[in-house]
Order: sequence, then structure tokens, then C-alpha cells
Amino acid sequence: MRHHPPYLRVFLTFARNSLVRDMTFRGNFFINAVASTSWVLMNLGFYLLIFRYSPMIGADTGWGKYEFFVFLSTTLFVNSLVQAFFMPNASEFSELIRTGGLDFALLKPIDTQFLISLQRVEWSSLANFVFAGCLLAFALNHLEYQPTLGVILLYPLYVACGVAVLYSVMIALSATSIWLGRNQSLYDFWFYITNFSRYPMEIYRGTFGTPLRLIFTYLIPILVVVNVPARLLALPLDAARWQLTAFALFATLFSLWGSRWLFQRALGSYRSASS
Repeated sequence: MRHHPPYLRVFLTFARNSLVRDMTFRGNFFINAVASTSWVLMNLGFYLLIFRYSPMIGADTGWGKYEFFVFLSTTLFVNSLVQAFFMPNASEFSELIRTGGLDFALLKPIDTQFLISLQRVEWSSLANFVFAGCLLAFALNHLEYQPTLGVILLYPLYVACGVAVLYSVMIALSATSIWLGRNQSLYDFWFYITNFSRYPMEIYRGTFGTPLRLIFTYLIPILVVVNVPARLLALPLDAARWQLTAFALFATLFSLWGSRWLFQRALGSYRSASS
């Protein structure tokens, strides 16, 4: 019987090797970290400019200046984790197929999806995670509504759920490379789909906004990624928001199951590069 290696130890080895590789070229590491943080600062400046002329994002949505900074911090938490741990690997999946590297991955005594998803860590992307922590602490200190201890403890759980949903979408998009040959449009698809998660769902109203809100909440649950954890901290929870919070757990489990099913199905269609 083949024994699977302990996955945590394997992941820590991947993470350590990636850090050693990044520190070999420290100048490049720091430039990437500074560039990433600079982009976030420019976005923050843009929102500060908006709040000089408007009290909130969307009329009567409740997302005032500091509430939205909680939302922005949550976006940075989720995106920095996805970009650090999953995006570098997903973007290389089509190259593994083209060069035959997937053949070697399939021969390893470890789950292929785990190996494909986590073999490289982009440590410089975590600079935004640190910035998000500072921005969140600043925003919470200025909020009129103060979340309870129970809500604060739930927040990391729902940030993790958001990361899991985005990972599910990403690995599902990557799996299509097996059928398409080379899926070099991953970043484009990723931007188009996740762009809806960058703003509070309350702004999606009216003839065109409401259908988008329903599609990207219940069909492709992108809107729950940031909205649910951000609402926990920034806004008082009513019955409707608790229902959305409960739905987020179901959406996370379903997304992980669906992406796993799609990945396995695509892998079953793979033909070795040597055949």
C-alpha cells in the first residue's frame, strides 16, 4: 500500500524553498513588495478622494468611509493570500501541460491538485497582507459600530472561506487548460470575474445590477468572498445578513467540491505528452 506523505510537512518545504529562492534575489523581492504596496496606496488615495465628495459608497448602503476601509482591508487580506499561495501555481499549469511537466506531477506519490496548487509561494505578495492589517486596525478604531468578540473571532474563518472560493474558481479555470491546450487568458478571466467582488453588493441594484448581484452571489459566489467577512466587522448584523453569512459556508463547501470534481474530470481527459 502506498503511503501518502504528510501534507503539512510538504507544504512547509515548498514554502521554505520558495523563500530561499526569493531571498537569493533580494532586490527583486523588495521591488515586487514595494510595487505591490504602491499600487494599494494609489487605490487608497483614490478612495480618499471619493470620500471627500461623497459620505458613502452607494446611497444608503451603510458603507461610509471607515466601513469601506474595513471592506478594502478584507479585499487585501483575501487577494494577498490568493496571489501568494495559488496564483503563481495556477498560471503555470498550462505550461506544465505543454512541456510535459504534468506527467511528472502525476507520477509523484501525492495528490496532484495539492502539488499543482501549492508548490510555489510568492512571498512578496504578502506585503499587502501586512498593509491590510494596519488599515483594518485604523478603520476599526474609527467605526461607530463596534463588533462583538464573537464576530471578531468569526472574521478569520470567513476570510478563509473567501480565499477558498477564489481558489476554487482559479483551479477550475486552470483545469480547462487540459481541454484547451494552453489557457493563457487565465489572468484576463480572473480579473473579469473577481472584479465584481471589489465593491459592496449593495451597489448592484436596478435593472442591470440586480441580475448581476444574483448571478455572482448564488451561481458563482464571488460576491460573498469579501462582503460577508467585511459585513461582520463593519455593519450591524440583521436577519438577512446572518442568512448570507450561513450561505457563505455552503457556497465555500460547494465551490471546493465543484472545483475538485472539475479538476479530476479534466485530469481524466489528460493524455501524456509522450503518448
